[in-house]
Amino acid sequence: MSVHVIDEASRCLQCPNPRCRENGCPIHTNIPEMIRLFKENKMMEAAEMLFENNPLSMICSLVCNHENQCEGNCVRGIKGDPIHISSIENYISDSCFERLELKKAPSNGIKAAVIGAGPAGITIAIILALKGYSITVFETHDKIGGILRYGIPEFRLPKSILDRYYVKMRELGIKFRPNFSIGGSTNIQDLLNDGYKSVFIGTGAWRPRKLGIPGETFGNVYYAINYLNNPDVYDLGDKVAIIGAGNAAMDVARTAIRHGSRDVTVYVRGQEVSASKQEFEYAKVDGVKFEYNMSIVRIEDDGPVFKMEDGEKLIPADSILIAISQVPQDRIISKEKNLKLNEKGNLATNELGETTIPGVFASGDVVTGAKTVVAAVAVSKQIAEDMHKFMQTN
Repeated sequence: MSVHVIDEASRCLQCPNPRCRENGCPIHTNIPEMIRLFKENKMMEAAEMLFENNPLSMICSLVCNHENQCEGNCVRGIKGDPIHISSIENYISDSCFERLELKKAPSNGIKAAVIGAGPAGITIAIILALKGYSITVFETHDKIGGILRYGIPEFRLPKSILDRYYVKMRELGIKFRPNFSIGGSTNIQDLLNDGYKSVFIGTGAWRPRKLGIPGETFGNVYYAINYLNNPDVYDLGDKVAIIGAGNAAMDVARTAIRHGSRDVTVYVRGQEVSASKQEFEYAKVDGVKFEYNMSIVRIEDDGPVFKMEDGEKLIPADSILIAISQVPQDRIISKEKNLKLNEKGNLATNELGETTIPGVFASGDVVTGAKTVVAAVAVSKQIAEDMHKFMQTN
């Protein structure tokens, strides 16, 4: 990999107006500077710059939709192959992560709570800890990562990376309350009463979106987000039908094959998949089949039934997996009557990321619905600054 990365870095044109950064990267990573430092054997400087701009740089280098972002905007790609920017970023971030010396400000004695240890929560916790705040993270699961750990397969994002982040966060003095759900025995007001000056909600989108068709409760039907949480506990059988055409559907299909299913087919409602080209191509290489213009109308014990030009058709399947996105859970909202929803049914926030409760902020999938990791990080960076201003002036 080292030779590949060095060769790729040497291809960079150091564009004066880098489209990879300005047009392609949602968080505006300084890609030319990263490559320049790398080529000058200043890899630690490059890693520090990457982390400061994006605390989840190592993760984004693996799971971002690079073909539509940085690499999709590389001028080298106009007449040839774009520079493999993600490989360079990953090599730098992965090689230097443990050696990063994060400069933490002196403790200011102010407590802040972070609910949810997914991409948004991790970003907020790290940024505020570096500013000197005492941070406690409340997480429903036993380990950090959220959708990164429980919704992205190991072959795309090794869980060991998240374990390394946990160690780094502990080094910053961040405290964790695992297996603890806010909205159960403890609510947001309890946190405020205990002296947390500000609270961040980053609980993600964990509730599967339903098809709303007959048969969805049958014992051979599963939702993608539940399956990806722990695929080892499922016995899907040989023949698997997947409803949906996004990246989650590709993850489910490729995971099912890796767990022994021999005949895995993705049924696409229209004429093309919505997943990234790279994930689509990988799925095909892994042996996933695709059927198009397939509109499901109901599920029977023997498989899904689709509407066809000549009527309805049952396609036999041992298991049916539904992968049509997720929406936020409503546990916290149901307990906190002062938290309001927006017109899409997500948590309502103002332009500063503040909810309808003063001092309580939110971002990530709980606000926007299921989006990308880098989008959550980009918004959360700004909200961390807004929380900082709030805690310094109130």
